[in-house]
Amino acid sequence: MSAALVVVGAGPRGTGVLERIAANAPELLPADRPLHIHLVDPHPPGGGRIWRHEQSPLLRMNSMAEDVTMFTDERSTLDGPVRPGPSLAEWAARPEEFAPYREIADPALRAELHTLAPTDFPTRRAQSAYLDWVFRRAVADLPPHITVTVHRDTARRIDGPADGPQLVHLSDRVLTADHVLLTLGHLDSTPDPRYAADAAFAARHGRFHLPPAHSADVAAELEHIAPGEHTVLRGFGLAFVDLVSLLTEGRGGRFEEAADGGLVYRPSGREPVVHVGSRRGVPYHSKTGYRLVGPPPPFPRYFDATAVDALLDRPGALELRRDAWPLMAKEIAFGHYHELFHAHPGRTALPWAEFLDGLDAHPWASPELGALVERAVPDPADRLDLERLDHPLAGLELGSAEELQRYLRRYIAEDADRRVDPAHSADLGAFLALLSLFGQLPRILASGRLTARSVGEEVDEWFFGYFSYLASGPPGFRLRQLLALSEAGVVRFLGAGVRVERDERTGSWLASGATVPGRTVTATALVEAYLPKHVLARTRDPLLRELHRDGRIVEEVVSDPEHTHRSGLLTIRPRDGRVLDPALGGEPHPRRTALGPHTSVRAAAAFARPRTDSPGFRQNDAAARALLDALAGVGAAEVTVAEAAEAEVVAAV
Repeated sequence: MSAALVVVGAGPRGTGVLERIAANAPELLPADRPLHIHLVDPHPPGGGRIWRHEQSPLLRMNSMAEDVTMFTDERSTLDGPVRPGPSLAEWAARPEEFAPYREIADPALRAELHTLAPTDFPTRRAQSAYLDWVFRRAVADLPPHITVTVHRDTARRIDGPADGPQLVHLSDRVLTADHVLLTLGHLDSTPDPRYAADAAFAARHGRFHLPPAHSADVAAELEHIAPGEHTVLRGFGLAFVDLVSLLTEGRGGRFEEAADGGLVYRPSGREPVVHVGSRRGVPYHSKTGYRLVGPPPPFPRYFDATAVDALLDRPGALELRRDAWPLMAKEIAFGHYHELFHAHPGRTALPWAEFLDGLDAHPWASPELGALVERAVPDPADRLDLERLDHPLAGLELGSAEELQRYLRRYIAEDADRRVDPAHSADLGAFLALLSLFGQLPRILASGRLTARSVGEEVDEWFFGYFSYLASGPPGFRLRQLLALSEAGVVRFLGAGVRVERDERTGSWLASGATVPGRTVTATALVEAYLPKHVLARTRDPLLRELHRDGRIVEEVVSDPEHTHRSGLLTIRPRDGRVLDPALGGEPHPRRTALGPHTSVRAAAAFARPRTDSPGFRQNDAAARALLDALAGVGAAEVTVAEAAEAEVVAAV
């Protein structure tokens, strides 16, 4: 009797679970229990929508090639077996050594992979090729009694009782499954109501307004912005970096090396004039271009399982900033100062052991800890100031727009220099510590102990935004390009606390910032330069929309007597990803699982860094093992000949 699993979404998360199924199947699924896996996705398996090959070669990853892997390693702590595999850098260096080998068809991509250095930031097309290979390897590693069929289609509805087969409706067929896994990845919603007024304003006056969107999907829409048109980009993160690349290099401009080693931008004449501002008023910090100089810090020290156990044992509700952040901040400080003291001891004034004793003894943000840091680290530039990092322009008021341009060019140049100079490798120590927080943070989020206001304002709004700003910025060369665009007058800075208002008389937007009081810029195009946030109640995914309408899935709502927070995320059981079903009294559905960024198990990184014990691997492994346990014991749905004949059957790779 065979079993059937339908996986909706064949991008990195679906591929990662498939790899874990291949690793765990020999232990958990007997050879006399054949399993057929249907993968459903309108986009190519492996990369899926976000990492598909068909996107601009200007769009790049914000991770170095050596920092991207889809494989577990000796540091992974999971119940299933470790199956090592190459990072993107290792695979690109010698792809013919890794089965199943298939030569890349695109000559430009072949050339990129051939010259890709471990510390390069690859194009997203390069990552697409890597993910295609990872998918084909995962299929090849499946035992003979597990087969795969790929359906290049969209799932539209799921029917079926909790104790019986599930019917997954595609465009022109119905798949019968014993279990359904939703790994849908990054999804779209209808625009947030807060953008409705600007959209209506644009329609009324014949202007251009773009709500948050994935950059690869809107290249054609950007053509509606005319050359020379004054355009406000509200947002200064990764979406801004992508969009400004499409509006400049994507329109024929080019960067050239200057005599002083910097860059000069040569406009094509087709660029708009881009005015950019945000709450902080500065771009995300770029990724570092170096490795640690000293020994790796032994994380965790302060934000470990014992500390989190103690937090969760406290009576009453918890708040992230009050209760957890002091430990999290000390962990970041430990990473920063461990590297500073071990790699650059000449810039410290105390022995490391003495400093560490003080760091252990004094609470975060205490006067005693502040005095210790001042005594041990003479140069303020070597000290970690998390509040100043969060609000870099706080209290700054300048007298003119040109003064602001000069100030921010200095700020960006100094930041770009710092990110490539190993003398500042303490920044990398802090970055690695920030990543390490996700070893324990999910436990606090899953505990249900945080107040609703803390989940909404401190976790979803502040912490994840701060994390992205510090740790998920662009490659360093993007800041050099931004400087060149500013010096060419193509990009102009608005400063912090940006505000955009509508002027009905002129049909224009008026943009201003707090850094230059009284300064206003007039624009006829407005782009929300943010990555879209998926909200279940406004989802554009037809499958989730139907399930939500029918009351079979529910948005995560955190509520207490003081506050209610609606996250927009699909609620799942953290330990195995089972979907909570209101029709079953809010209990987990025994035949439906979901994993990924659209779910209530929050994650920070799209891909794992090697040897960091990625939480994503643990989630994939736990879900794969739970699925295999369930599928080993069900009386299963047969795969029909018609289904297999009309789909792409992956029998061998």
